[in-house]
Amino acid sequence: MTELYLGLMSGTSMDGVDAALCEFAGQRFVRVRALHTQDYDASLRGELLRLQREMRPLTLERYAQLDHAVAETFAEAAMALLKRARVSAQKIRAAGSHGQTVFHDPLGVQSSLQLGDPSLIAARTGLTVVADFRRADIAHGGQGAPLVPAFHHALLASAREKRCVVNIGGIANITVLSRAASGVRGFDTGPGNGLMDEWSEAIRGERMDGGGQWAASGQLIPQLLEALSGDPYFGAAPPKSTGRGYFNLEWMKRLYPGLDIAPRADVQRTLCELTARSIADAIARHAKGTQRVLACGGGALNTFLLERLRTLAKVKVESTAALDLSPLAVEAAAFAWLAMRTLKGLPGNLPAVTGARKAAVLGGIYRA
Repeated sequence: MTELYLGLMSGTSMDGVDAALCEFAGQRFVRVRALHTQDYDASLRGELLRLQREMRPLTLERYAQLDHAVAETFAEAAMALLKRARVSAQKIRAAGSHGQTVFHDPLGVQSSLQLGDPSLIAARTGLTVVADFRRADIAHGGQGAPLVPAFHHALLASAREKRCVVNIGGIANITVLSRAASGVRGFDTGPGNGLMDEWSEAIRGERMDGGGQWAASGQLIPQLLEALSGDPYFGAAPPKSTGRGYFNLEWMKRLYPGLDIAPRADVQRTLCELTARSIADAIARHAKGTQRVLACGGGALNTFLLERLRTLAKVKVESTAALDLSPLAVEAAAFAWLAMRTLKGLPGNLPAVTGARKAAVLGGIYRA
C-alpha cells in the first residue's frame, strides 16, 4: 500500500509556491507524481521580499493580512496541483507546508517565522496540513535549518560513492551524505541565487539571470570578490544558517562602497563567482573526498554557475535530474516527507546538522 502526501514550499528566492504530489510506501519515498508552481501576486511578492531583506516593522493588522494572503497562495498551489494530477483531496494523507520565511534568527531572538496560516490552508483545500517545522528544532537548541538534509540522506545517499547535495535557492546549503544518518552534515554556505536575483532586478528589471548568461558576459572584479568573501559568515564553523535578511544588496553596498560605479555585468559575474566559490570552499573543507555533487533548487538551472562550481570544486557536478528527480521538486518533496514523518510520530531533524540537543518530531498538525 502506498500513501500520497503534498509538499508545499516557497524559499528565499520567492519565485512562487512549489507544490509536489509525492508517493510513499511506508516511510520510503517512491516518486514525485506531479508538480505545480503557483506564482505570487507581484505586489505581494514585492512586499514579502522587502520585508525579508529589510526586516521593516509591521503593524499587527498588516502581519495578519500577509499571513492570510500567503496562505491563500499556498492553498491555490495545492488545489491546482490536485486538479492537474486528477486526484481528490480525500486521497491525500496530508500536506506539509513550509510557509514563507520572513524572519530567521536562531541565535539572537531564537526564532524562525514563516507566514501562511495552516488552518486557512486546511479549510480552503480540505487537506490535513502539517506546518511550522522549524521552531521545534530551535526550541531544542538547534538552528531550525537546514531541515532538508534528512530527506537528502533518506533519498540520495549511496553506499558506492561519496556524495554531497547542494541546494541553490536564494541561499545555498550543502548536505554531506554518509551511509548512516548520524554522519550526515549540512549547513547554509551563504548566498545562492539571492544576490544575483536582487542585482538583476535592480539593474535590469528582470527577476533572474536565466542560465547565467548575463553573468557570463561580464568580467570578474577581484576587489569586490575579496570584500564580499571576507565576511566572517563564510569562515564560521557549522552548524550555521542564514537568510536574505543578512545577504542582500545593502550588505553588498556596506562591504563595497564602490558598487554603484562598477560595471553592471561585471558585478553579476562576481556575484556568481561568490556563490560558486563559497559552495566549493564548503565542499573542500567539510566534504573531502566527494565524488559527486548533486545540485537542486533553481540554481541547478543556471548553467554558468554550475560550470564555475565544477571548475572550482574539481568534482563531478550534475543536477538531481540525473537520478530522475527534478531539481525544482526536491524541497517541496522534502516537506511532504517531513509531513509523513510527523504523522507517524518520527523525528524530522538531524541534530548533527542543526545543532539541536535531540531529534524531535517537527511541526503541528492542522486537521481539515
